[in-house]
Amino acid sequence: MTHEQLYGVAPEGTWTAPGRVNLIGEHTDYNDGFVMPLALPHSTTATVSRRADGLVRVHSRETAGPPVVIDTATLAPGSVGGWAVYPAGVLWALREAGHEVGGADIHYTSDVPVGAGLSSSAALEVVTALALSDLYDLGLSREEISRIGQRAENGYVGAPTGILDQMASACCTEGHALHLDTRDMAQRQIPFDLAAEGLRLLVVDTRVKHAHADGAYGKRRASCEAGAAALGVPALRDVPFGELEAALARLSDEEIRRRVKHVVTENHRVERVTALLDAGRVREIGPLLFEGHASLRDDFEVSCPELDLVVEASAAAGALGARMTGGGFGGSAVVLVEEDAAEVAGKAVSDAFAAAGHTAPRIFTAIPSPGARRLPVR
Repeated sequence: MTHEQLYGVAPEGTWTAPGRVNLIGEHTDYNDGFVMPLALPHSTTATVSRRADGLVRVHSRETAGPPVVIDTATLAPGSVGGWAVYPAGVLWALREAGHEVGGADIHYTSDVPVGAGLSSSAALEVVTALALSDLYDLGLSREEISRIGQRAENGYVGAPTGILDQMASACCTEGHALHLDTRDMAQRQIPFDLAAEGLRLLVVDTRVKHAHADGAYGKRRASCEAGAAALGVPALRDVPFGELEAALARLSDEEIRRRVKHVVTENHRVERVTALLDAGRVREIGPLLFEGHASLRDDFEVSCPELDLVVEASAAAGALGARMTGGGFGGSAVVLVEEDAAEVAGKAVSDAFAAAGHTAPRIFTAIPSPGARRLPVR
């Protein structure tokens, strides 16, 4: 169904925002650390027209039912549920930030896998904020749009996530991975043309659903904050890698010690991957992907049997590197392979899932794609 068929008016514009996969740098964003995502070709697209009555109607092609009606005058956390909680959260965050936004009719289409750890929610938030910024002349920067999305996620949805996902969706560029310092928001676009190197980055969606709004994610964040407080630093970003052992020796809680170890070593891995990519030594990032997965599995404890199986099976099939990606507790993994070995690696993972009795995974190639943008009129 088209926008005009739904709402009886033609849209005033079309906007799109991609999902993302994170090459390295997991659970570092809310610790003021470093991340390195790239945008996927999978995206959420919104057609939008303004309304004069202050109501916002939202409809998703992927969800059955009529448009959800949101009254911006009475909008508060908890007033909207289901998938519409994300655009409602953006509207709430915009108003909380002092931006005057009127009514709108919005129709969404998306091919970002939901629950796969590929930031379907961030794509929905970013495309909504960008469209409303353009239509209502808010003049929001990409960082401001990202912060609106994060505020929606944290304050309205109730998921204590960092800003990685929204910044990736808003700021990534085609053919690059984004090196982001989440403390000062400094960005660097790093060329990431794997095809030219004869390589491929596979994304394996385990089809195990995750949920950031549950207690496990928040507990990890609380442990990190407790570790920083115990070490007397503003954030774990401030613990130098070279002083990690001394810092760990000062922590009496074993769980907090493991969480701190992951974050500090993961920040260091991002910097090592950056240096290797800068030097054109792309294949050498593989061991760091394996190392990062082991840290997420053992120290941060956010992996699951299906994610571990992806890494084990792909390693046995000759992959250069593999790791879970995203918040964890399910979702997806990335696998770095020689291009001519991609089919073998994919089959090895699928066969391993079948032998274990798991649902067949979805496997596709990650192609570094453009970030959020307004689409030209056709």
